[in-house]
Amino acid sequence: MGDFRPLHDGWTVASADASVGPVPAVVPGCVHTDLLAAGRIPDPYLDDNETALGWIGHTDWVYETAFHWDGTDDPRVDLACAGLDTVATVTLNGATLGRTANMHRSYRFDARPHLRPGENRLRVHFGSAYRYAEEVRDRLGARPNAYPDPFNFIRKMACNFGWDWGPNVVTAGIWQPIGLHSWGTARLATVRPLVTVEGGVGRVEAHVEVERDSDEPLTVSAEVAGVRAETTIAPGERTAVVTVEVRDPELWWPRGYGEPARHPLDVTLRSAAGEAVDAWRRRIGFRSVRLDTEPDAHGTPFTLVVNGVPVFARGVNWIPDDTFVTRMTRERYGRRLAQARDANVNLLRVWGGGRYESEEFYDLADELGLLVVQDFLFACAAYPEEEPIAGEVVAEAREQVTRLASHPSLVAWFGNNENIWGFHDWGWPERLAGRSWGEGYYLRVLPDIVARLDPTRPYWPSSPYSGSPDRHPNEPAHGSTHIWDVWNQKDYTHYRDYRPRFVAEFGYQAPPVYATLRRSISDEPLAHDSPGMLHHQKAMDGDAKLQRGLDAHLPPPRDFADWHYLTQVNQARALALGIEHFRSLRPLCMGTVVWQLNDCWPVTSWAAVDGDGRRKPLWYALRRAYADRLLTIQPRDGDLVLVAVNDGPEPWQGPASLTRLTVSGEPRAKTAVDLDVPPHAAVTLALPADLTAGEDPRRELLLAESDGQRAWWFFAEDKDIAYPAPEYEASAEPVAGGWRVTVHAGTILRDLSLFPDRLDPSASVDELLVTLLPGESRTFTVTARTDLDPAALTARPVLRCVNDIPSRPTALIPGSSP
Repeated sequence: MGDFRPLHDGWTVASADASVGPVPAVVPGCVHTDLLAAGRIPDPYLDDNETALGWIGHTDWVYETAFHWDGTDDPRVDLACAGLDTVATVTLNGATLGRTANMHRSYRFDARPHLRPGENRLRVHFGSAYRYAEEVRDRLGARPNAYPDPFNFIRKMACNFGWDWGPNVVTAGIWQPIGLHSWGTARLATVRPLVTVEGGVGRVEAHVEVERDSDEPLTVSAEVAGVRAETTIAPGERTAVVTVEVRDPELWWPRGYGEPARHPLDVTLRSAAGEAVDAWRRRIGFRSVRLDTEPDAHGTPFTLVVNGVPVFARGVNWIPDDTFVTRMTRERYGRRLAQARDANVNLLRVWGGGRYESEEFYDLADELGLLVVQDFLFACAAYPEEEPIAGEVVAEAREQVTRLASHPSLVAWFGNNENIWGFHDWGWPERLAGRSWGEGYYLRVLPDIVARLDPTRPYWPSSPYSGSPDRHPNEPAHGSTHIWDVWNQKDYTHYRDYRPRFVAEFGYQAPPVYATLRRSISDEPLAHDSPGMLHHQKAMDGDAKLQRGLDAHLPPPRDFADWHYLTQVNQARALALGIEHFRSLRPLCMGTVVWQLNDCWPVTSWAAVDGDGRRKPLWYALRRAYADRLLTIQPRDGDLVLVAVNDGPEPWQGPASLTRLTVSGEPRAKTAVDLDVPPHAAVTLALPADLTAGEDPRRELLLAESDGQRAWWFFAEDKDIAYPAPEYEASAEPVAGGWRVTVHAGTILRDLSLFPDRLDPSASVDELLVTLLPGESRTFTVTARTDLDPAALTARPVLRCVNDIPSRPTALIPGSSP
């Protein structure tokens, strides 16, 4: 068997002109984190430090290490580089092994001729990503993109160059493992398992490519679920297919549909003498997947069908969880994906301006039963189809399709993010003047690669895309849709104007959790328009759009604490309204993918989990709106209806009560209906006029209840509702690991919330945004590492509700921070 020796120790990094460093370097890592650890730069995530660090991306950097070599009997010794970011020249003892220009590929160089007994010196020179991209742009001609920097002229993580939620920190470094691989006879260059299920038989075709050091015959075997098969690779041949069939295998199911069963797949390569010379192991899942896009009376559906069962995608978009992706660990991926699962999410879309996600990410998604859609890495820009980019795209796509083939969680490939839409609507044709823009990648190159290398998974040319070049690419009745006019131009109630087949992006902003703000922004006082807050708001006119949303729905904030709470409430309500509407349309609409689950740094954004990993109120709203059983009141044709959505495996049967009552809790009208909702279905029930016709919209509301589910309908906006001043009794009791806070409502308490992070940054709470009627109670469980002041824990701004803010014209007071 071959031997791999990591070369991760003893590295230093310095600027190529010797003006900075050398300083110790962590490999895998990047120059920013190395300079930060050495105290040479401030933290780019704090205050406006980012703006003073742009020079790093314009600088050439040199990584160097020395290692001892005792030699080997193996005829081949390769320097294996799993990832270099990005424009690199690799030298060993002064000899150039190779050059790279793609962050999204791995590289392997023949090192044996240049190794010597004793000390060896390895050097990786990283040229400025800016300079490389600008040179390619100048040679091929400029192309439009959504941001100023030329990220579309280099195969590197696009959001490194800044986005409307991310910092501009253009990295360089050895970002994946690097080491010496010694081997002989042959090695497994790639293993590509294609898994299908049909007629109760699970089939694994293990497509194997070998690299040889001899021409002897080889044997390759594959074993899964106790079934083994093998084949011979004749002298001189480099590929083989080993097929294993398993009868009635335990299937891999997405979350909510069954268990995500996985089975070890072992592939072994043997010499002519029967000696094992290489081996490969992954855990695969037996499952089938297809995308139903067969035209119907309403347009073109977009439904994922797993193991023959249509799945409603309760999804979130995923961006890199840290701009410095080398800081990501399996533990951190595990926390974030667990947060997705716990919010009742069953699908993540890996957005095309980041990275092809890691083995840790996909392995955890496999384990948790989370579906994943992976974009090819093209986003919000026109991309040249000439060299050197074209060849890099082909090599990158082939490698990534092969690498990810073993993961059952991966259910579809998207060709890009918004580029076909951009060409159609963003004025690109005039600016391109006939130059290429990526269409050939999305409609020919990438679908051909997926069809040849992994025909078990569907490919869709873009997100959004309507299924035909003859239609507008963002046509809601056809294919996948992005809805951004709501955040950018309209009130969030306009989500109800749409009847889409599948919503791949829609979102609404809010600031991060208070403890995250206080850690990352040192403004005193902290205010919505203080310098640090403005720097950590990257969206165009973002604060104005937040204010527009507040003005339409909520009482005016008196201070920063009000503004922070109300903007978070508004984000949660906006997305809950959209999700409930889209889910109520099932089966016309078969998926909602919220923008976005996570952040890569502390920022005001569309995320449900902020850059420090804390759950915003939106996360709690997602958990409720994405629950298996959803009760929602919806406006239809000038009236109100009750919709019961059942995404669980069992029928939902039983009574539902509906009550129209005053905000003081007095019933005005009441009725009951019987629910009978099959699994994975939605049922719409008309409501009687005496229930839906309120006498005074400012003083009445509608409540539906069934099986622990509640649905509220307020006839007026909070800013106009005649709420009584909130009255309640609150008590805090210490318990193991934290506190139990119980609130007894004397009046209605709208969106009652508890924010213990204001007292202890490590503290969290089990629920937020709870509406209580007079006489009702709620107990919150607070997890905390320190003792908390019970008086502070039960008072504003830690404990609060919407109606503790008067509905009166009070201007926001800049700089007022409790």
